[in-house]
Amino acid sequence: MREGWGRVGVSGRLDNDVMAETGVTRTVLHVDMDAFFASVELRTRPELRGQPVVVAGAGERGVVVAATYEARAFGVHSAMPVGQARRLCPQAVWIEPHRAVYAEVSHGVMELLRAVTPLVQQVSIDEAFLDVTGALRRLGPARQIGERIRAQVRQGFGITCSVGIGRSKSVAKIASTRAKPDGLLEVPPDQTLAFLRPLPINALWGVGAKTEAALARLGIVTVGDLADSPLPTLVRAIGQANAMHLRAMANGQDNAPVVPERDEKSLGAEVTFDTDLPRGPELRRALLQLVERSTQRLRAQGLMCRTVGLKVRTSDFTTVSRARTLDSPVDSAKAVLAVAESLLAAVNLHGLPVRLIGVRLENLVQGEGQAVQLTLDQAAGPREPAALRAAEAAADQVRLRFGPKAVRPGTLVDTLCLEDDRQERR
Repeated sequence: MREGWGRVGVSGRLDNDVMAETGVTRTVLHVDMDAFFASVELRTRPELRGQPVVVAGAGERGVVVAATYEARAFGVHSAMPVGQARRLCPQAVWIEPHRAVYAEVSHGVMELLRAVTPLVQQVSIDEAFLDVTGALRRLGPARQIGERIRAQVRQGFGITCSVGIGRSKSVAKIASTRAKPDGLLEVPPDQTLAFLRPLPINALWGVGAKTEAALARLGIVTVGDLADSPLPTLVRAIGQANAMHLRAMANGQDNAPVVPERDEKSLGAEVTFDTDLPRGPELRRALLQLVERSTQRLRAQGLMCRTVGLKVRTSDFTTVSRARTLDSPVDSAKAVLAVAESLLAAVNLHGLPVRLIGVRLENLVQGEGQAVQLTLDQAAGPREPAALRAAEAAADQVRLRFGPKAVRPGTLVDTLCLEDDRQERR
């Protein structure tokens, strides 16, 4: 998939002084996956293409994780409560999220982007900026690079992405939004202001509802209005920092560099139950599911964790968090589950059932490729054999190829089968 790209480009960021001295215009790409979670799910359910599909957890207490563009046409969007989404689009097909699979696909896409240039700033699981200024001589024009990225994402991962190209991060991001879905839009440097000025003010990155309302009270409704407004007027309305930043973007003067991303600090998963659960086998199975999901994501990114955290919310909305830092990093479900169970056993629920439970893996480090050991007081038992970790890695590959339900712990089979039946009935 990466053949022919090679690692090209500058070895570090081109700072603004160097750009000014050399007369080089920075070229930035913003690559954004289209309806990412939903698109990944549709790879194994192609019969649902063209239909309104919503990715969300089971039950009415959760929120929408993702929605296809067909569902968005009904007003459904991510972070919307499930109940509201069902009212807006009762005909939608509902699919439960499989986060380990999303993390694996994201990792693969980001590796593809880093083969273009080392200057990749990942800003979320499904989008990233690329500074390709130093790659243009070898790889050709920016549009050609963008089209090749789109083709390789489609061929390699079975999903689509939209690409925006501009002289700055803000222009590139606006362009990718305008190109959605499955498109490419390039804004040449000499057309930047003409592109920006007619846009509504909320097209600018960072303009939320409050800022938009404050500017609207001044009659500022387009990017051009903002660019022409006196700075003191803007400062009084939205504060000095916001005023200076937004006015610079409106005038095409955003010089923020593409900064290669920092290491991820933590990852995890949590679930809110339809019916509160007492301490017992059902709660343990839920904990195991969360651990399986989190450790799959961990391994997909080549990481291990040194700290295991637990979050428990009881029926009276009391929330308790506990964490334990280990002597050695781990990435196996067995090791993490042992620690999570010991943390759960130490939580005093005061006889109340559990409304929410969550697992968090922190202090992440690059995977060491070897078995690790926990001390006895960390409740993890003896050193895990290499065969166990190899088996979990093999199971990850099977899930990636055949779907997240292809391999699962025996203790989860009954529970997951019930969830599968419930999902199919929807």
